Amino acid sequence: MADRTSSSITVKAGKAEIMAVIADLEAYPEWTSGIRGFTVQETGEDGRATRAKLSFDGGVFIDTIGLAYTWSGDDKVSWELVERGSVVTDLYGSYTLDERDGSTEVTYELAVDVRLPLIGMVKRKGEKRIIDSALKGLKRRVEG
Repeated sequence: MADRTSSSITVKAGKAEIMAVIADLEAYPEWTSGIRGFTVQETGEDGRATRAKLSFDGGVFIDTIGLAYTWSGDDKVSWELVERGSVVTDLYGSYTLDERDGSTEVTYELAVDVRLPLIGMVKRKGEKRIIDSALKGLKRRVEG
């Protein structure tokens, strides 16, 4: 897996409230651009997804992939590719939450590899666009 891209945003809410929105995978199409659908396939004892299928429209390509999730309470969730799509060949992502003084810093980290040959700068720019869109959508969803 190549280098990861990350960005952070401050959300005026506690970790538990934010993580509840993050954990509701099937609602992502309502607040995250490009996500066409999520189907939770398996859940853990805490009721959170451990495996899910994600369908998205990346503008240039549309794909469906399988992801496995690892939850660390309300502090962090990470996911990795377990079922390749027609374009996506590898993927790792995470949200890390750090609560301070009534607000929470949310850091989103992402690395994606695709079948298409892309130079590193173009790939990181695409990852950054995905991250920024997701963080802004999450902030609007939680604070709105």
